[in-house]
Parts: sequence; structure tokens; C-alpha cells
Amino acid sequence: MIFSFQDVVASGPLTIISVTALLVLIIESLHDRTEDLNCWLSIAGLLAATVVALGSVGTSGVAYAGMLRTGGYTSFFSIVFCLAGLLSVMLSRSYIVKEGIEHGEYYSLLLLSIAGMMLMAGAADLITFFLGLELMSIPFYVMAGVARRRVTSNEAALKYFLLGAFATGFLLYGIALLYGSTGTTDLSIIVAGIAIYSTNTLFIVGLGLLIVGLVFKVAAVPFHMWVPDVYEGSPTPVSGFMSTGGKAAAFSAVLLIFPPAIINTMDSVRDVLALIAALSMIVGNVLAISQSNIKRMLAYSSIAHAGYILTGIVAGNSAGSNGVLFYLMAYAMMNIGAFGVLSICETREGGNLLFDDYAGLSKKQPVIALLMALFMFSLSGIPPFAGFFGKYYVFAGAIENGYTWLAIIGVLMSAVSAYYYLRLVVLMYFKEQVASMLVVVPKLGMAALVLSALALLFFGLYPSSIVSITSHFF
Repeated sequence: MIFSFQDVVASGPLTIISVTALLVLIIESLHDRTEDLNCWLSIAGLLAATVVALGSVGTSGVAYAGMLRTGGYTSFFSIVFCLAGLLSVMLSRSYIVKEGIEHGEYYSLLLLSIAGMMLMAGAADLITFFLGLELMSIPFYVMAGVARRRVTSNEAALKYFLLGAFATGFLLYGIALLYGSTGTTDLSIIVAGIAIYSTNTLFIVGLGLLIVGLVFKVAAVPFHMWVPDVYEGSPTPVSGFMSTGGKAAAFSAVLLIFPPAIINTMDSVRDVLALIAALSMIVGNVLAISQSNIKRMLAYSSIAHAGYILTGIVAGNSAGSNGVLFYLMAYAMMNIGAFGVLSICETREGGNLLFDDYAGLSKKQPVIALLMALFMFSLSGIPPFAGFFGKYYVFAGAIENGYTWLAIIGVLMSAVSAYYYLRLVVLMYFKEQVASMLVVVPKLGMAALVLSALALLFFGLYPSSIVSITSHFF
């Protein structure tokens, strides 16, 4: 393989994020107390990568000897990852100071995980996908346990690492079987020859193992039990970033490995994914109802949202695929916003995370309560917020291709989810506050919450602003 400077330029967002991560790491190793500098350098790098990705979203090509796609689909997901990372950095600054975990490598880990996400979204080859997956996952394992003085954080890191390594084994073995049955790891060749390969038992087993690994990464049933403990134990901004950026990266890979061509050719794969989607929506929503801890509630709702998004994959058409991309953008904004409110209100001892702690919050912190209510409305799918149109697009795609029963389950479970999302809103506005919640609202964190809320309103009022772009990818 011969690489050129043109490859580096073509993969501009990935190059910028990688260089920024290395600069942050070098600065941290050379000087003490550089956390402020590293924070702003990370923000600058993420903004620059977002601008470059926006400029290349209308193009398409390949780089690094055809191993990496550039422009179009890859640039769209690069924007999603950079925005999720940007909001997480802004929310993290005050949180890590409050928690006493102010380490410069925090930002380099976050940036490196974004670089891994970009590799996954741009993978033209299964080897590139696997490298991206590991580059994303390993920083996540460390970030989950970065609050080393907390037992729950150590537990979260250990559980995530052990189960993540287990899932990675399935993925790698599945890739090996696909290579053994097709003689290639090039995704375009595999998709083009799916009519031939679909009758090969070795190929089918390989796809099955890939499904196991990817279902773990998207946090769907039945490989979902790590999610509540990991999200609860991890630092709150990290939980928000993992639940959005990590999920978006995993689904970007699912769309590449299981495009409509494979979904519509292999009914067995489609039926398995449909069953997983239905179970995820049901299990996630039902278990979320009984939670008293808001982080655990958001963790179980994340499982349900994985089911909603999988519905768009199962649809196997452009409407469903466009819906998946819109949903992931909207979900990043609303879930980071919800976790962001928790990170601002949370005390150093891990307090203010229960539903009852937020009773009467609107009287003392009206702006924070209003923002949290907006995020809850969007998560439950109430118009005119972006969350409503995300669900509309994936359900419409499923109905268009004959999976009406799956869309019905999704609508019913969305109604169930309204109970626990709106429960928090009722507590904030219609219940008396038992104990006063002392909240110091950082300017950078508040800016991140306001940006998230404005994005949800804009995408809800003008959903075509995203769909008009993504419609060219499928």
C-alpha cells in the first residue's frame, strides 16, 4: 500500500482530531496544570474538524488504498461525533474539577475515542472497522474508571472492559469467518456478492457472530445488562458521551455491514434484527419505569432507543436508513443534554441523582428545569422536538417495507416511555421541594445545554435540513 499526503487531506476531520489528541497528550506530559489549555485546545480541534466535515459532506471518495471512505456518509457521522464530543468537553470542564479528577489525559482519551468512531463510520474494510472499534473502546474503558476514588466507577470500568473484550472476541471471530468464506474483507465486494455468499453456512455463522458483537456495542437486548451499571458508575459526562457518540458509531458500522442490500436478501438476518429491536423496545421501557435513579433510567431508555433505531435498519430502505441518521443526530443532542443537567446538579458524593431530588426544582433553578423538561419531551417523542421526527422516520420506513407490527410496538412503547420521562417533569414543576438543591451553574456547561436545546428545536422545526443531506447517501 502506498499512502500519500492526499490521503491525509482527504480524511481531514480524522487527521485534525488525531493531531489534536496527540498535542493534548504532549502538552500534558510536558507541563503540570494544563487542564484549561487542553480543554480549549480540544474545543478548538473539535470545531475545526466539524467545519472541515461540513465542507466535505457533499463529496465522496476513498483514501489509504481504498480502506477508508471520505466525504458524504463519513463526514455526516464525523459531524455527529464532533458535536457530541464538543458538548461533552464543555460539560466536563466543571464536572472533573468538582469531582477532583482533573487530569489532562481525560481530553486526549475523549479525542482518541472520537478518532476511533470516525474510522468506524468511514470503514470500507472490516479491518478498518475493527481498528476503529478498538480505538474507540479502549479510551471508553479508561474514561469509565477515571474517577478512581469511587468504587462504582472502578466497577463500571471493570465490567465494561471484561464484557467489551468478550464481545470483541465474537466480532473478530466473525470477521475471520467472513474472510474465510469470501476471501476478502472489503465491504463493497462482500455486499456486491451477497446473493452468492448468502447460501454459504460459514458466511451466515460469521454474520451471526458480527451481530452478537454489534448488538453489545449498540446496547440492545439480549446483550444489554452491562449498560445500567456502567452508565451509573461512570462520570456523568462520560456516560452521556458513551450513550450517544458510542451508540452512533456502532450504528454507523451496522449500516455499513448490514446495508439494505443484505437486509433485503437475507430474511434470517432481518428477522433476527427485528426480534432484537422489538425486545429492546419492550425490555428497555418496562425496566426504566421502576428506576428511582435518573442515570439508571436513562441507561434503560438507551436500550429502548437502540430498539427504535434498529427498526430503521430492519426497514431495509432509504426511508429507514435516513431515519436512522436523523435519529442519531437528535439522540446525541437530547441525551447529552439530559446527562449534562445531571452533571451540573450532581454533588461530589454522587448525590442529586434520584427522581425525588428534583422535586420543585423549577422554583429554585427555573432555567435548568426548563432545559431538562425540553430534553425529556424530546426523548419521549413529543412534537415539535427532533425526537418526534426521529421516531416518525424510522417507523415510517418500517411500515413502508411491511414491518407494521414492529412500528406498532415502537409507538406503544413510546407511550410507555412518556410515563417515566414526564414523571421527572411533574416532579420539577408540581411537587414541593423537600430539601433545597444548591447548584452552581458553570457558564461553559450552560452554553452546552442551551446549544443542545436550540439544536433540538431547530431540527424539530426543520427536519428536512438533515434529511435533504442524508438522502444522497442511500
